[in-house]
Amino acid sequence: MTEDGKVNEELLTIGAFAARARLSAKALRLYDRLGLLEPAHVDEASGYRYYRAGQVERARLVALLRQLDMPLARIAEVAGAEGAVAADRLAAYWADVETRVAGQRTLAEYLRGRLSGRSSEMYEKFVVETVDVPAQVVITESRHTLADELPTWIGASLGRLEEAARECGGVAGAPFVVYHSEVSMESDGPAESCVPVADEAAARAWAQEHGRSWATRVRVEPAARLAYTRIAKAQVAHPQILAAFEAVEQWMAGEGLEMAGPCREVYFADWEAAGPGDPVCDVAFPVK
Repeated sequence: MTEDGKVNEELLTIGAFAARARLSAKALRLYDRLGLLEPAHVDEASGYRYYRAGQVERARLVALLRQLDMPLARIAEVAGAEGAVAADRLAAYWADVETRVAGQRTLAEYLRGRLSGRSSEMYEKFVVETVDVPAQVVITESRHTLADELPTWIGASLGRLEEAARECGGVAGAPFVVYHSEVSMESDGPAESCVPVADEAAARAWAQEHGRSWATRVRVEPAARLAYTRIAKAQVAHPQILAAFEAVEQWMAGEGLEMAGPCREVYFADWEAAGPGDPVCDVAFPVK
């Protein structure tokens, strides 16, 4: 035992430790550089690294987690926890991976359809119609956001705006999200969440007092004719929703209509109560 009560473990050279951990010295140097597994001691004169036998399990764990393509920060979180906590963190990471892979699988199928010339077959399942929408006073919140952050931001921003609408005469129409520029993993919009309200004067007073908190403002959305298709909750996720947008664009071209403003998603149903197959959203373009 040492003076502080800790067990005095023999220090192993990096070669000896690598053999016990069934890893290469190169991998151990990398883990040290990444802050995932630091040597127990580094000789100041020679720079030689030394490890304790008790570090073998962490070394092996780090190596296995790296095989899952886990980001370094997540590896540190898992390796730094114990027992059920570590297992739960790994499970949370893998759930995220499966969700991403499912989305990529859907996107791959969608792209296969486009590349093979079957786009028209994909678009045929979407029924496109037009509707005239009157001018509306809306309170809005805008943000530059990438596609992976978009669903969370939409839910949060519409929730904030609907709460604010109570002080502005109440919600006077279906909330919607306007895309002023492309939102993808490379392009960050901006996107604008909008909630129609009944009292313009009250809305402007509210925005003047609270608007700076969430980049909120009040504006009048002009009357418009919308070309739209109605989609179910399961189709709202990216990349499934891409086919709906393109179906509307194809229909517009066939009808000789031109885009008269930025595209949007109109949320007319209770999102939480809706099932995967329930209609919840209109994908729409203002047309002329």
